[in-house]
Amino acid sequence: MKYTFHESLYRGHGTMERLADYPITVCGAGALGANLTETLARCGAKNLIVIDRDRIEEVNLSTQPYELDEVGVMKAVSLSRMLYRAVGSEITAEAKELNAQSVGKLLKSADLVVDCFDNSTSRALVTDYCKERNLDCLHVGMADGFAEVIWNEHYRVPSERQDNICDYPLARNLVTLAVAVACEAILKFIASETRHNWSITLDDLAISCLAMR
Repeated sequence: MKYTFHESLYRGHGTMERLADYPITVCGAGALGANLTETLARCGAKNLIVIDRDRIEEVNLSTQPYELDEVGVMKAVSLSRMLYRAVGSEITAEAKELNAQSVGKLLKSADLVVDCFDNSTSRALVTDYCKERNLDCLHVGMADGFAEVIWNEHYRVPSERQDNICDYPLARNLVTLAVAVACEAILKFIASETRHNWSITLDDLAISCLAMR
């Protein structure tokens, strides 16, 4: 029995076939990117690339799917190995920095780019690259007890003042909620090209579809 048996019953054969083949590039393998990549792979996505230049730190372990004995390993490489062991998924790990020189090479294979970066510079590069090429792009971000899932045409890159990379409050449950919403947004887009933008607030456990012009 395939590991996607239950997912297939819910989604339908056609959606599962599209998901398996759809080229998705996830930018970032931190709290959002790593968990989202894992969820997509376990749902049946097989054409996945994950980009991240960072190594695993112990502080990552509460919100990211890595293990204590992996501290110091490149995040993208660890994620690739873990998902191969878990479900036989052969995702492509790009343990590289996405910058102005590399963005074109790193994103060239994607039909859908998912931006889960934690800094405004990288988010701006992804936003502009996808906009210029009319490439589908979904942004997933968090701040304090709030998260958002926004398609590129409605997205605004956050201020650099929010790039508090080293020391910031973050609850695992907010990560989990944001990843679930983002994955569902991706699956609905692949199934029917439906696009919805979402906000998530942890304090009141509210998930709201955003009406945007």
